[in-house]
Amino acid sequence: MGKNKKKLTAAQKAAKAERKRKFMWVFMNGKQVRVKRPETIDGMSVDEFIRKNADPIWLHQNEMWEYIQDETTNNSDDEYLDVVENEDNLLEKAEQNEDIHQDILPFLEEDDIQFVSDERRKD
Repeated sequence: MGKNKKKLTAAQKAAKAERKRKFMWVFMNGKQVRVKRPETIDGMSVDEFIRKNADPIWLHQNEMWEYIQDETTNNSDDEYLDVVENEDNLLEKAEQNEDIHQDILPFLEEDDIQFVSDERRKD
């Protein structure tokens, strides 16, 4: 008959769970070795988390320029269409503003519009 297994106490179980959480087993040079687990944030590696969540200013301040993506270089057709629609909307608004200026300008007299020359600004 074999030996009976010794049951672990609550403290030993907690210590074992803590070790499992902090360390993992890998093979190095044909031997099984225990090494610390890499740090994770919400289950992602730190580098992946930074790539997904950091804004360009933070990346620039921390010299991580390789992770900065230009928003205009995306080749997705949907994003291109969104940009085109936004541009059309901006052009329509500009035309509306121009129409408003054309309606208002005849009522203004030259004395109402003040022009400040560069020479007066310096004084």
